[in-house]
Amino acid sequence: MTALPRIDPLRWTTRGVMGLRPQVLLANRFAGLAAASLLLIVAVTVLVRLLGPANHDPNAVRISLGQALKRAPQGWRERLTPIHGPVQIGQDVVRLSTQPLPAMSAAAPQARGASQPPTAGAPLPAAPLAGFFAPGLAGPLPIIAQDGRTPFQVYRRPFLANGRPKVAIVIGGLGLNERATQAAVATLPPEVTLSFSPYAEGLQGWIDMARAHGHEVLLEAPMEPIDYPDNDPGPYTLMAGAKGPETVRKLEWILSRATGYFGVTNYLGSRFLASDSAYQAFAGVVRGRGLAFIDDGAAVRRASSGMVRGSAERMIDDQLNPAAIDQQLLALESGALQRGQALGSGFAYPVTLEKVAAWARALDQRGFQLAPASALTGQ
Repeated sequence: MTALPRIDPLRWTTRGVMGLRPQVLLANRFAGLAAASLLLIVAVTVLVRLLGPANHDPNAVRISLGQALKRAPQGWRERLTPIHGPVQIGQDVVRLSTQPLPAMSAAAPQARGASQPPTAGAPLPAAPLAGFFAPGLAGPLPIIAQDGRTPFQVYRRPFLANGRPKVAIVIGGLGLNERATQAAVATLPPEVTLSFSPYAEGLQGWIDMARAHGHEVLLEAPMEPIDYPDNDPGPYTLMAGAKGPETVRKLEWILSRATGYFGVTNYLGSRFLASDSAYQAFAGVVRGRGLAFIDDGAAVRRASSGMVRGSAERMIDDQLNPAAIDQQLLALESGALQRGQALGSGFAYPVTLEKVAAWARALDQRGFQLAPASALTGQ
């Protein structure tokens, strides 16, 4: 039997192991088996590095992207930028959160307003955050985390009071007009809270953009007004005379439209908010999902019913002219001087955006602190 040459384990060339031709190695069944095993190990190692240990990642879940795409915003696929070749959509591993929050003991919850505020314009964490949502019939729904933290706490804008009177503004009606929404997100200070219509196309993209600019976000719940149906807020309007389960069903559809909001606000609703049974059904959902309710002043006399609550004391653009808006903003400052804080509400009209942006730039010089609306809530 012909003896094999002495093997030097430190030599490896493109011709084969130890400088031998591959044909020589494969002629011996033991050497061939060893080479095949080595190739298998290398292939598996490369595959694991490419795919990652998804089964051991607590923030990953295997889902059908084909199903997920049915609820994706219009144009989502077209905005993807593939590295090589056309976009391929199939079964994949999707991370639920790229920025999960650190663990926190339920016995020592984060104090309200105790965290350092982000620098001006700094982005808020990308939504959704792992542990703060669960699947619903129409999409993800907000939930209270296992450690007791709420979507209100993790999606609000951090705030640190400096002792000055606080003034907050909520600008609503966003997502329906592209130009107005882009202007509000880009030109208003990040401390201004933005609220979005649940009917907006590409709603999650708008909310992501707002949070990337530092704005905290509210979601608008359409509610029945006194003059309904002449004034109809849409197919998912919460009706004053509806049974509790119907109110819950509609509200959960609204809440499942997107993630990343810290609370809800009303859109219209004079009749709905006057009904005790309707309000209690609404409050039960909001409270149970760890959200805040900040109204435009229509529910100022309503009790909190266990919710994190805030009410605007005035609409700043009831009259759509610059002088009237200036007067309302000055009235907010007066209220803040008297009570230590004041919350105003407005709509994304061009004149409103222009006046609020100019007013906010000089607010600090006049001795006030611009605050997010969440910082003015009572708990």
